[in-house]
Amino acid sequence: MTSITDVALLAGVSATTAKRAIKEPEKLHPDTLRRVQDAIAELHYEPDLRAGALRAGQSRTVGVMLGSIIEPFFAQLARTLSVELRRNGYNMLLTENEYQSEQELAELKLLYGQRIDALILRPGYGNKSRDYLARLHERGVFIAQIDYCSPGTPYPSVMLDNPGAVREGVRYLHSLGHRRIAATGKFDQQMHPEARSYTFPEAMAEVGLSAYPEYEQVMFLTEDNAYQYTLNVMRLPQPPTALFALTGASAAGCYRALQELNISVPGDVSLLTFDNYSWMGLVSPGITALEQPAADMARAAVQMTLAALSGEEYTHDVVFPAQLIVRGSCAAPRPDSVSMRPKGVQADEVRAEALTEG
Repeated sequence: MTSITDVALLAGVSATTAKRAIKEPEKLHPDTLRRVQDAIAELHYEPDLRAGALRAGQSRTVGVMLGSIIEPFFAQLARTLSVELRRNGYNMLLTENEYQSEQELAELKLLYGQRIDALILRPGYGNKSRDYLARLHERGVFIAQIDYCSPGTPYPSVMLDNPGAVREGVRYLHSLGHRRIAATGKFDQQMHPEARSYTFPEAMAEVGLSAYPEYEQVMFLTEDNAYQYTLNVMRLPQPPTALFALTGASAAGCYRALQELNISVPGDVSLLTFDNYSWMGLVSPGITALEQPAADMARAAVQMTLAALSGEEYTHDVVFPAQLIVRGSCAAPRPDSVSMRPKGVQADEVRAEALTEG
């Protein structure tokens, strides 16, 4: 790797003069500056910005750890975080924990090895990384949580109002006349400790309904899991008249299964989802969605982080409302839906295999 000493030797100047050509070019004679610049170009020299920042006491680097960077919601978060951090003179190191605290722990160690100043984190499930996060915090790394908060942790957060959004979704489906509503994902303290799944039974009770036990399944909210879940619940003797997908990824799985079963949306079943992904406005009918303001959430996380790094006051917890985007995938259930099985589900499929944990 080319060093500033190599540049100085080729230009016939001291290392101090070569450094000054980069940092204070106006202080050099034009001929000296030209020789140094020619040497830099010939050797393709690039200054080690990180080493300089570390000597100054900071790396100007923020670590960002998300759940899964292939999901559009997290991709939008990552994009906006990168733009906002770069605009403010910070670099971003991006990784993912795949929603698991064990994977998170390994990634945290790598990030800390890069001497990050702060961490914007979508925490994984479980406690494997909790002690290490506490050590990072004690060492001066600012930590901001986004999208999900690990229970009992002291770090500030930027969140969607998930309980409010779930209640809005359930009220909306109830207002259309739905009584058999299935949500993709049952609350589980270890595997799925999410506010959305926790709130769903409460939201149902608030409108005078009960969550159907046969519709409940603990699972990771991946597209494939939601696909299999939908195949199963739509083959039950009394299938739901409305599906409530708790993530955009699970909505894709639900929709794929409904298409495979030749079940009409919303004629046979309504579909409501979190997240407002581009494909949802391209299918017919479009998918009604509770939109998360991903870009606004990312900007809030950056503002919080930069304020903390500057020693300024910041709002400890920021909560954004969801916006209901009404399209055509939700409608009143058919009058005969209580007894009629949707088309495409045959009599020999009445008894589905037992729902297994995803």
